[in-house]
Amino acid sequence: MLRSMYSGVSGMRGFQTKLDVIGNNIANVNTIGFKAGRVMFRDILSQSVAGVTAPVDGESGGVNAKQIGLGVSIAAIDTLHTPGSAMTTNKPTDLRIDGDGFFVVSPTGEVDGSFLTRDGNFKLDGARQLVTADGLFVLDAGGGPIVLEDTVTAFTIAQNGTIIAVNIDGTTEATEFQIGMTKVVNPDALEKLGGNLYRVTPNANPEGEFDIGTAQDPETGTGSIISGQLEMSNVDLTSEFTEMIIAQRGFQANSRIITTSDEVLQEVVNLKR
Repeated sequence: MLRSMYSGVSGMRGFQTKLDVIGNNIANVNTIGFKAGRVMFRDILSQSVAGVTAPVDGESGGVNAKQIGLGVSIAAIDTLHTPGSAMTTNKPTDLRIDGDGFFVVSPTGEVDGSFLTRDGNFKLDGARQLVTADGLFVLDAGGGPIVLEDTVTAFTIAQNGTIIAVNIDGTTEATEFQIGMTKVVNPDALEKLGGNLYRVTPNANPEGEFDIGTAQDPETGTGSIISGQLEMSNVDLTSEFTEMIIAQRGFQANSRIITTSDEVLQEVVNLKR
């Protein structure tokens, strides 16, 4: 009877974690570049009441083991790196990655200590540097900050990330800058830092390192850069509300296991009367 109570407690804890993840997904339904999470469960080691008996030809049959499960635990909390829908803004510094890959941003303008993001909400600051909404430098394919000349009056960004400038005299030319991108082997292992940023871990890329490349790279498989669009959250509200109902009922069912086990224990105690 005590086993059932502990199983119910483990189930309530698991579904509470599931509700926490669902709540975070719904809260970020309009967050640019947000990737939804999901909770996966696994059973806890079972207690064997009786072992297996092997069959003997013509003498005896085999007997299966008798095992009692001891509850549930969290197997994984995955991040679903599926593409989000596109929102058209027509702002040239708003960038969306069509395919795999991440932008590389840095607080110092150096590759060391840089972060990855799918949030392409960029802008030019007062020094004509391409930065994020939080002031992080957007790195180019060479691993440095992107700074436009004073003679540039307007610009566009090609799908391979090349910045094409329009000068004061009306001429158009490709600049030396190309938006940097990278791709990791296991994006599920990226560490979420908040602010739509990720840090590379040793399980995401070998030794936790990465190389900055370009968009539309056939060797790495990075996607295209679409200017004038942003990638919205990939949260599906229909699925989230359905999973919320499942988690709520699962939590209620496990709480019922605890109360039922308590009633049975109470009957055992009352046998003394």
